[in-house]
This record gives sequence, C-alpha cells and structure tokens, in this order.
Amino acid sequence: MSTVTEVQVNVQPLADRVLVEPAPAEEKTAFGIIIPDTAKEKPQRGTVIAVGPGKKDEPMTVKVGDTVLYGKYSGTELAVDGKDCLIMRESDIYAVIG
Repeated sequence: MSTVTEVQVNVQPLADRVLVEPAPAEEKTAFGIIIPDTAKEKPQRGTVIAVGPGKKDEPMTVKVGDTVLYGKYSGTELAVDGKDCLIMRESDIYAVIG
C-alpha cells in the first residue's frame, strides 16, 4: 500500500476542473519486452494534485491524492512546476481507483 503525499502547486483549477499528474508510461510489456519511446501509449491513469471548488449545485466527488482513470484524449496538457500535467473537467474522469 502506498502513502499519499499532498503536493502544493501554484495552480488552482476553477469550477469543476481537476489537475491530474499522469502515471508514467509503461516501460516493459508483461513478457519483459522493452517498449521504445515512439511506441509508448499515452497513460490513462493519474493522481489528482489539485481540485476546483465545483459548480454551485454540483460538489466535487474527487479529492487530492485520488488515483483516477480518464479518457485517452481527455484534458489539456500543461507544465506545472516542471511536471507534465493534465487539466480536465471532473466529468472526463471515468473512475476512482481504490
């Protein structure tokens, strides 16, 4: 079981937006074959590092530290404090991994 450390970022998402740090792309297949950089798939899993306040009648259901699954082409890529992140609407998140 891993421990979650809260990260302080200089970006505060607005409304129902969430800032997610994508998980690193797989380096090897299940059989041990090394995947070259050009063939790596875009990750669809990440950790929430900042959450907006939500909409007036819709509170946010995800929180900082949650590991989430999202669509392959969801969100907008941006660099925050030297890390590649995605900012997306909470509705683009499919599931929270327990």
